[in-house]
Amino acid sequence: MKNKIIIGRTDKIDLPDFEIFDVNAKIDTGAYTSAIHCIRINLIDGILHFQIPGLMDHQVLKDFTTNIYTTKRVRSSNGKTETRYSIKTHVLLFGHLYNEEFTLTDRSKMKNPILLGRKVLRNRFIVDVSKKNLSFNLKYQ
Repeated sequence: MKNKIIIGRTDKIDLPDFEIFDVNAKIDTGAYTSAIHCIRINLIDGILHFQIPGLMDHQVLKDFTTNIYTTKRVRSSNGKTETRYSIKTHVLLFGHLYNEEFTLTDRSKMKNPILLGRKVLRNRFIVDVSKKNLSFNLKYQ
C-alpha cells in the first residue's frame, strides 16, 4: 500500500490544459465524479462547445471545443439526476499531473467552481476536513 497524501476540505488547483491556475476546488467524498463550472455548453455537429467563465478574479471568459467527450448520468446534490457532458483534462495537485474526468455543469450558485470527487481521490489522498489549501501552500513554498 503506497502512502497517501493528506488533502484538505478545499484547495486551489491548476487545470493547465485550460491555462487556469490557482482556482478554488471543493474536495467532495460524496461525489463520485469531479465537475467544473462551465456555461453555454452545446453540441454542434459532433463538436462540444463550452465556455469557462473567469474562475480567477483577473481571468476573462474562455471558449473551448473538443470532439473527445462522453455523456454520463449524474445525481446532483439536490437529488436530481441529469445527463452531463464529460471530458478528460489534467489537474495539478501536490506537484503531480493527473488526467481526470470532469463533468461540465453550471456551478454559478456554488461557492467553489470546481468539485473534486472520489474518482480523483481514490488510492491517492486522505481528506482532513480541518485543513485547506495544502497543495496550493506546497506549490508556493
